[in-house]
Amino acid sequence: MAVYTEVTDDEVRAFVAEYDIGEVVSYQGIAEGVENSNFLLRTTRGSYILTLYEKRVRGEDLPFFLGLMEHLAKDGIACPTPLHGRDGPSLRRLCGRPAAIVTFLEGMWPRRIQPLHCAELGDAMARLHLAARGFPLARSNDLSLAGWRALLDATAAKAHSVQPGLAEELGRELASLEKSWPKGLPTGVIHADLFPDNVFFLDSKLSGLIDFYFACNDLLAYDLAIGLNAWCFEPDLSFNITKARLMLQAYRRRRPLEPGELEALPILARGSALRFLLTRLYDWLFQPPGAFVRRKDPLEYLAKLRFHRRIAGPTAYGLD
Repeated sequence: MAVYTEVTDDEVRAFVAEYDIGEVVSYQGIAEGVENSNFLLRTTRGSYILTLYEKRVRGEDLPFFLGLMEHLAKDGIACPTPLHGRDGPSLRRLCGRPAAIVTFLEGMWPRRIQPLHCAELGDAMARLHLAARGFPLARSNDLSLAGWRALLDATAAKAHSVQPGLAEELGRELASLEKSWPKGLPTGVIHADLFPDNVFFLDSKLSGLIDFYFACNDLLAYDLAIGLNAWCFEPDLSFNITKARLMLQAYRRRRPLEPGELEALPILARGSALRFLLTRLYDWLFQPPGAFVRRKDPLEYLAKLRFHRRIAGPTAYGLD
């Protein structure tokens, strides 16, 4: 989340008046994340999240994202639920941007990740994958293997300013992944961005999943690979095998993994690391001036990529 588009008090009040949620008490920009402009909105009826969808989010994808959240919420998944205006639609426009209001989830994301958080995540991810099986819409993953070449090309000329030789190393890695990316594994709707700041907890229990604006159809095990990278490395970038084992075990108890999915985890984790390295690198190099957003270090994911490159099989993630 972030703020790229500022809105005035009058604009917010007029927008909220299209809903049956009371009158505006306050609203405040949310700085975390990099995709959309988000505001914590408080009205006389409660708290909500107001989102303005920025240029990276395509307008034609928004019915998928909003519909998926409604579908999952009806199936018992704790996630934001889009609110419908008095005239029906949940997707509207504000300040020239597509916009929506969704329900507010209680909880906080874990600043210090513990093994129990990873177990909770594994179970929730499996429940999400199972609940999404009946969702009728589909969306391809623009930030999977086919989309990484364009990101590499866009950043190659300036990548040396982040680290000498970075573009060349990423080019070799992408060429390797293009030759060996797994096929024929189970697919479905995945979240594709389950980082700690998108997962809320109350005490030690997971209370909600947010930010579904990368959700798409892809390999289900790719979501697990993203989780390994986002949750199972320590601040010094050492890999915590206990966290990985607990996350994968909890997932497998609810949705057993096929043998091919287990064997593919190292290469899927490499791909996940490359994906987030490239998008972070792009945002690091081309952040819009004046954007109210914190840039994230792309080299964190270079270290993770190099770790997974050394992995021979799933036993390195705590599995037999």
